Amino acid sequence: MEVTCLLLLALIPFHCRGQGVYAPAQAQIVHAGQACVVKEDNISERVYTIRESDTLVLQCLVTGHPRPQVRWTKTAGSASDKFQETSVFNETLRIERIARTQGGRYYCKAENGVGVPAIKSIRVDVQYLDEPVLTVHQTVSDVRGNFYQEKTVFLRCTVSSNPPARFIWKRGSDTLSHSQDNGVDIYEPLYTQGETKVLKLKNLRPQDYASYTCQVSVRNVCGIPDKSITFQLTNTTAPPTLKLSVNETLVVNPGENVTVQCLLTGGDPLPQLHWSHGPGPLPLGALAQGGTLSIPSVQARDSGYYNCTATNNVGNPAKKTVNLLVRSLKNATFQITPDMIKESENIQLGQDLKLSCHVDAVPQEKVNYQWFKNGKPARTSKRLLVTRNDPELPAVTSSLELIDLHFSDYGTYLCVASFPGSPVPDLSVEVNISSETVPPTISVPKGRAVVTVREGSPAELQCEVRGKPRPPVLWSRVDKEAALLPSGLALEETPDGKLRVERVSREMSGTYRCQTARYNGFNVRAREAQVQLTVHFPPEVEPSSQDVRQALGRPVLLRCSLLRGSPQRIASAVWRFKGQLLPPPPVLPAAAAEGPDHAELRLDALTRDSSGNYECSVSNDVGSATCLFQVSAKAYSPEFYFDTPNPTRSHKLSKNYSYVLQWTQREPDAVDPVLNYRLSIRQLNQHNAMVKAIPVRRVEKGQLLEYTLTDLRVPHSYEIHLTPYTTFGAGDMASRVIHYTEPINSPSLSDNTCHFEDEKICGYTQDLTDNFDWTRQNALTQNPKRSPNTGPPTDISGTPEGEGYYMFIETSRPRELGDRARLVSPLYNASAKFYCVSFFYHMYGKHIGSLNLLVRSRNKGTLDTHAWSLSGNKGNVWQQAHVPINPSGPFQIIFEGVRGSGYLGDIAIDDVTLKKGECPRRQMDPNKVVVMPGSGAPRLSSLQLWGSMTIFLLALQR
Repeated sequence: MEVTCLLLLALIPFHCRGQGVYAPAQAQIVHAGQACVVKEDNISERVYTIRESDTLVLQCLVTGHPRPQVRWTKTAGSASDKFQETSVFNETLRIERIARTQGGRYYCKAENGVGVPAIKSIRVDVQYLDEPVLTVHQTVSDVRGNFYQEKTVFLRCTVSSNPPARFIWKRGSDTLSHSQDNGVDIYEPLYTQGETKVLKLKNLRPQDYASYTCQVSVRNVCGIPDKSITFQLTNTTAPPTLKLSVNETLVVNPGENVTVQCLLTGGDPLPQLHWSHGPGPLPLGALAQGGTLSIPSVQARDSGYYNCTATNNVGNPAKKTVNLLVRSLKNATFQITPDMIKESENIQLGQDLKLSCHVDAVPQEKVNYQWFKNGKPARTSKRLLVTRNDPELPAVTSSLELIDLHFSDYGTYLCVASFPGSPVPDLSVEVNISSETVPPTISVPKGRAVVTVREGSPAELQCEVRGKPRPPVLWSRVDKEAALLPSGLALEETPDGKLRVERVSREMSGTYRCQTARYNGFNVRAREAQVQLTVHFPPEVEPSSQDVRQALGRPVLLRCSLLRGSPQRIASAVWRFKGQLLPPPPVLPAAAAEGPDHAELRLDALTRDSSGNYECSVSNDVGSATCLFQVSAKAYSPEFYFDTPNPTRSHKLSKNYSYVLQWTQREPDAVDPVLNYRLSIRQLNQHNAMVKAIPVRRVEKGQLLEYTLTDLRVPHSYEIHLTPYTTFGAGDMASRVIHYTEPINSPSLSDNTCHFEDEKICGYTQDLTDNFDWTRQNALTQNPKRSPNTGPPTDISGTPEGEGYYMFIETSRPRELGDRARLVSPLYNASAKFYCVSFFYHMYGKHIGSLNLLVRSRNKGTLDTHAWSLSGNKGNVWQQAHVPINPSGPFQIIFEGVRGSGYLGDIAIDDVTLKKGECPRRQMDPNKVVVMPGSGAPRLSSLQLWGSMTIFLLALQR
């Protein structure tokens, strides 16, 4: 380890000094899932096209140290800056059954606290094609006779789609165009955006009575099929017409059964009828069957407009509306209005007085009012006037006006509202006029101007009203920022002047206004008063929990601060250590005088004994809150480095691999120096773990530490635990899982052989245009019923365990002669003139077809060229081929397996390498031969190998 650090200091000082390997986040967006239109380079692609209801998969590939955190957000489009969906904290964003409304621009934000966050975006374009809608219209001026005996007819086809749809009009099976038929005209209305096409039939001819089809297409984008709709145009085609079985306004009594019939009087094709109700849905129990609407036992809440609509896609829909009114009387109120001309607020003899009565009725204009005085009908005279619809009062209000009030006018007045001849009960209100009838006053009872309660408790705000009669009290909030009452209303009526709240919250604190209503009492200026509600609630403190690290022997200061509370002060603070009460710390005089807003505890020197959990309980006499502190000299956890280039090194023949594990130490100077690390490694799904100690010298912030894990078994994954140790003891552990992965085959890598041990198969993909796919397999996953005498028993390593993987083509049924399977490499940017493709192949079986190597050039368009080909049975051995290629630009290599004449024709490949430069000039004959176990072929001894090597070196010297 010391040598490693010295090398790092000497060769890459940036990694070991200052910020070291700490680096800001970098991000790239790649897409997977079911994209249907993708550019060749899916890394730089900014538009992701997907079919509606498919699965969207976006991945944000990040680099940087510490490991960046990823957040996905979305905007409605490129012009909007407001996120419209909940953020997703994950490197992979997955949306099942994506909807069109989920299209837009998606942002990947990666940040790790170093530098500025990295933000990348991609636009998701959701493709769809709805069913088209075809409607038929005529010119507005043609209104005589039958609908389609006029000269001009318009067939309008509308569809919602993305991308814009292409329209094709057909008469029968013949495609229409104005260039071939002068009697038709096809155009797009100006006010639409490619979603509507109109077929105009000019000077209607007999042959125009036919079947018309509107076919819409998005040109098979994303595999979306075309859709169509057909309409039969005849000389009887007509728009719908309707009539109702009742009047447009229907007044009924509550409890009656209501039946309304909507009758079709015309329309071809036969129109469809639909009933709707506004506002809201049809009443519970209502039955709409065809054109008949039935409502049993109708109630006042069922009043409203009922609409009958007939549609047949010809002309405009026909609509008839019934206004159903269910008789009802409610909310009877009265007002006493003193002489308004003299601006009086009291009842005085010799002045005028008006009594008003109002009832909320349905129908309002049909309500009838009667006035009684002392039980007898009030008779109109010069001094007693009864009016209706007073302009100064609500509509349909009855008023009784007394001119020049006399003592004899005192008495009890009764206003009765009714629907004559209706079973709806009458509604009445009584008003007493005497010398004791006085306007109201309002006040707050003594000691009730400020109400103080604890949060969660009930509260009662009270205002007292005096006067005769006593009107209701209306409550509202005075605070502008809290305009609504606890009930959610802006204004609430209480008959007894008391506003009751069952469970108060801190948001309800503030000033409340009580005022007299101007109904059921005097119609004069409202009297008002105010009540203050104070809600006490327990304190809130910070930090609620804090991890405090410090080196042994250093002082520690713990502070618990009051954020909010009512009262906003600390009445008491109690400290505990490991649950045991501590002596109260000294309080500064200034803080004691003003009421402290925090509590502190100081440790002069941290020791092992003083390490542990500290607890500060703060109270404000209403409740308490607690700050928790975990104080220790433990080292922070290591920070694994995830950007190690090609950490995996595989050893194919031994079936082992090694892994370069790198990390930094988080805040190493916060505690005592790290002395060593304890490394625990366990194969997944296994119980036993191997533990190693890794000694280190002085660890600096940002210093990249490294340890190579060896003898790992291909292709298993391992769980790693790494724990730092200081003089205090074990620190925080960090864990991660490492997977065996082969690098994406790239000629820029030094060890770039693809062994196909990883499920990602080094970035190779199956060609979508071939007949079948290559299969990844090893000896353990082979079909036990596979065809004998063809295909390899193991991979190139030939290990007895049979865990090594290879790629092969299965030529059994349903495969046929000439079927092709293509395996396509990642895209490489050509940086050299010559490359060499090396690989092992296995072609054993009497029906072997062909194995071809192609080079796909991406320089100008796409061009596939053959670079190597081999056919026929080559025996039950692995053999190696070296193929030189010289691409002129970006390229891919393709392995193409071609099925032969029968099922004994399995072909396999393994250990594919792509390197810069020319291929070896001399090859083993016919190529390198690897003998399969049990084949009986000879093996070269070590002496023979050294002899061959000696001859080869002598030849080079010559």
